[in-house]
Amino acid sequence: MSTSYSLHHSQAQSARALYPSFLSVQESLLLQLKWAWHGIVDAFRWDLVISTISSDAEIRANILKSLLLNVLSLTSIYTFDLLLLPLVQDQQRWLHRNVGWFYQALWLFPVIGLSFYLNSSWCTVIAKRAYALQYGNRALSQQQPATYTGMLKSIATSAYRVVMVFTSVVVSFALENIPYVGPIVGFFFLCWVDAYYCFEFVWIARGMNLSRRIRHLEERWAYYLTFGLPTAALCTWGNTLANAALFALVFPLFIIMAMHARPLPIDPYSPIVPNASQSDVIRHPSPFVPIRLPIFALVLFLNDWIVKILTVGGGGNSRTSRGRAFSDAAENAEEGSVLFDTQSTSTENKPTRARIHIGRRKLD
Repeated sequence: MSTSYSLHHSQAQSARALYPSFLSVQESLLLQLKWAWHGIVDAFRWDLVISTISSDAEIRANILKSLLLNVLSLTSIYTFDLLLLPLVQDQQRWLHRNVGWFYQALWLFPVIGLSFYLNSSWCTVIAKRAYALQYGNRALSQQQPATYTGMLKSIATSAYRVVMVFTSVVVSFALENIPYVGPIVGFFFLCWVDAYYCFEFVWIARGMNLSRRIRHLEERWAYYLTFGLPTAALCTWGNTLANAALFALVFPLFIIMAMHARPLPIDPYSPIVPNASQSDVIRHPSPFVPIRLPIFALVLFLNDWIVKILTVGGGGNSRTSRGRAFSDAAENAEEGSVLFDTQSTSTENKPTRARIHIGRRKLD
């Protein structure tokens, strides 16, 4: 009798040990606030920016070129808004009425387009050099060889980045038009978008594909919300073109900060490291505080939809399969291996379908 009771008691204890342990709502919220504070601190590490720029001539040269070009863009934008536009208002002559259109078509839009292309090129150089300074030259492998395949992959990568920027802007404008909560929701979304692009270079350098990059940000939403807060707040006061030029002006500086940042938590599904006495106890965040927010779900849906429209023409029954295949190919091309070609590891190819397994540690 005593033996059977002891066996039943030990089995009950074993079953109880296997039951997941959760943090309280208050503890989970405090952890999110702690991670948010780390994000805002990492976004103000101007000491790292100054030391990195002063220590490397290549970074310094590209920062200076970016500064001059974006100052030219801002000057051109505000010259039109503050000088030309008031002068041509209520003018009767055709030339006077359309001088603003000529200015935009012949000067402003070409300057903005050239700035977008050159900023992308310079930021890539800055990111690669800052990554090499932070993690060593051996962390970067050789660039994509100048072959026909490499050229096509580079074009596909740039095209997908343009599509994602476009859909992010569209979603941001749509969110801002939601009654009552729209401006706040749109601003938060802009914070996450800015943080994504600041960290995109370092994620690519670590071999993270698109789905892993998105998942990484969405599982650390509090940290990335506050990291993107300064740039989002800085770029919401002017018109659309001025905000874009202002973001391009500070973007290289925040790339450098992102290279030195340490996003938290390390493991969002088990954020508290067990102590020595509770080495086998894993405490998950409260179910009432989300671990992952689907921040980019709508953006990815629109990306996939646009890619299908642009690449799949006609074909009846083969439409779905072809569209799906190209969507996967577009994601692989957008991984950015033309910018960074890191050594592949076994962890990079693990499936991303699995989410949370209660009672087991989930590491990224």
